[in-house]
Amino acid sequence: MRWKYQGSTKVKRAQFQALQKEFELLNMKDREKIDSFLARTLTVVNKMKVNGEVMEPSTVVGKILRSLTPKFNYVVCSSEESNDLNTMSIYELHGSLLVQEQRM
Repeated sequence: MRWKYQGSTKVKRAQFQALQKEFELLNMKDREKIDSFLARTLTVVNKMKVNGEVMEPSTVVGKILRSLTPKFNYVVCSSEESNDLNTMSIYELHGSLLVQEQRM
């Protein structure tokens, strides 16, 4: 019994490490839409949560802002200046980015 559970712990740890790496390497592609990028990001975040990781919304918001393409640099600057990123929700950020994407 102990070997069985020890093996599953190792598998879970390996899966979690793979998800962490995937989260760290996430970047928006040049012609990618905001919706698809956020969907990819939230898929990884949800998988991490299923594996027991506690992900604060501010961590996800920060990662999204760091991972946007350069054409969103002014949006990132204005979001950082006008909002408290510690309290900003992912949905607020999503809405703001969608408006900016539509204006481009």
